[in-house]
Amino acid sequence: MIRKLPRRFVEKIWGVDRLPPPFPHPSEDRIGEVWFDPPEELPQLLVKYIFTSERLSVQAHPDDDQAEAMGYGRAGKSECWVILDAEPGATIAVGFHREITPEVLREAALDGSIVEHLVWHEVEAGDAFYIPAGTVHAIGGGVSLIEVQQNSDLTFRLFDYGRPRELHLDEGLQIADVGSYPNSLRRNLSGKGQLLVDGPHFRLFHARGMHHPEGLESGPALVIPFSSEVLLGEESLECGECALVSDVTKVALGGTGIALIAQPSR
Repeated sequence: MIRKLPRRFVEKIWGVDRLPPPFPHPSEDRIGEVWFDPPEELPQLLVKYIFTSERLSVQAHPDDDQAEAMGYGRAGKSECWVILDAEPGATIAVGFHREITPEVLREAALDGSIVEHLVWHEVEAGDAFYIPAGTVHAIGGGVSLIEVQQNSDLTFRLFDYGRPRELHLDEGLQIADVGSYPNSLRRNLSGKGQLLVDGPHFRLFHARGMHHPEGLESGPALVIPFSSEVLLGEESLECGECALVSDVTKVALGGTGIALIAQPSR
């Protein structure tokens, strides 16, 4: 079984005035995200596109145990960003230049110098960053990316550039990782295919052409075209779409594009 997922457009103050092709722009407001409704077969995974015209807030997400202990249920969030496009010099931030104390982090969040403590990585199409729960992170302006994540929207904002939105400094300080970001969590869409993320909640692969990436397991998966057309058997999947495949190892891959394949971890 192959089923394309319905999508919805989400307005964001940091979004773009006009979505790039192949997406239509459904309103006069800024659109920042395009969500694909999680299927019943994989309710724990959410796929979205993110489009930024300015920096997002500096934030962190709890893991399941932390979220439950704080009264939110098992609503932790780890995620992976795969860069689709980036304006020259565009950046994303993950982790700190060096380990800092929670006290320094609090003061930096209050006076805005947290931006200088963070490591800002210049990005280009094909870069992939796994963001485990607790990682302090931010997306800069001029970036388009695909995000694969645990199906949770629990976010603790630490700094928001003076925008009139609620901050969650106390909660964020309880769960923030105050260290540096491991280089081992950064990948690139090179070669015929590989495992990009091997996390406790989901695994993410990329595949090119007819090659199933090594380590892909039988069972349901979400398939997202990263570039050009992807064929799932006789079904064509275009950029801007996402499909549920009931058993991804039993479907022939093809087409000229690169596919991202997300599976829950076992």
